[in-house]
Amino acid sequence: MTMNQADLGLNLSTKRTRKREFLEEMQTVVPWAELVSLIAPYAPEGKKGRPPFAVESMLRVHFMQQWFTLSDPAMEEALHDVPLFREFANLSWDSRLPDESTILRFRHLLERHKLAEQILGTVNDLLQAKGLLLKAGTVVDATLIAAPSSTKNATGERDPEMHQTKKGNQWYFGMKAHIGVDADSGLVHTVRCTAANVNDVVEGNSLLHGNETIVFADAGYQGADKRPNAQADTTWQVAMKPGKRRALDKNTPLGEVTDQIEKLKASVRAKVEHPFRVIKRQFGHIKVRYRGLKKNTAQLITLFALSNLWMVRRKLRVLDGQIRPKHALAS
Repeated sequence: MTMNQADLGLNLSTKRTRKREFLEEMQTVVPWAELVSLIAPYAPEGKKGRPPFAVESMLRVHFMQQWFTLSDPAMEEALHDVPLFREFANLSWDSRLPDESTILRFRHLLERHKLAEQILGTVNDLLQAKGLLLKAGTVVDATLIAAPSSTKNATGERDPEMHQTKKGNQWYFGMKAHIGVDADSGLVHTVRCTAANVNDVVEGNSLLHGNETIVFADAGYQGADKRPNAQADTTWQVAMKPGKRRALDKNTPLGEVTDQIEKLKASVRAKVEHPFRVIKRQFGHIKVRYRGLKKNTAQLITLFALSNLWMVRRKLRVLDGQIRPKHALAS
């Protein structure tokens, strides 16, 4: 039986920390049973040696790594140092804890079987069943994720799968996360990752789920509707190039109407910024953690799945009867 501080009378803190409140909220909205059922068929059976840790415990540890930007060694230490983390992972204070190798092997298990994509799909199926993901329209965009540009490492070279690109007057080295989000809710339904030098418009059509009738995008996606992989019967609402918009004569009826249309399109496009803000500001993911696109892509897909749950956490709790509707307005 798992024991926590409260069971032992050791929980002397009277303050409800933000970290505890965060974990309590995520505890209630993550579909643990569905995700465990997804991963369990691939987990080791442990017929020899010590019994493996429960899949749910390892999944909770993996998610805490994403939420608190912890490396494998840092996560191992946190489990020893922070009783709250052990409690969340359903690990007893007097039992063995996962070491960094165990944590790494679980992450490799998810990567090897491409389970991050299935985690995002499972989360979105849940949100769609609850009426929170409509998929009538899509907003597409991309963000840069920085990678170490230093060559002071074991190989003496930068990550060959990362590249540099220029944005404005500044150069960046790293990768790009391209996402397609629901135009109504702002929830992420598709994630693609590339090197930073790949043009946004190249990935534009791969970010669509196929059932939308309209797509919103910024000026970097000019010409997306004319590319070979463009979907028929899908209307692209792409922003004007900044220079062309500045040249509008707003004193004329046509110029004024055109400017108003651009403002309306921009208000819809703004929803794509919410998931980026969550993974960068709330979860602290501003730099790649691993070498290579494959590992970083798996991490980003997981982060966007968790960001979806975070963005609608209060609405989910209202639907489950945990809080009153008035408390869900901040979601």
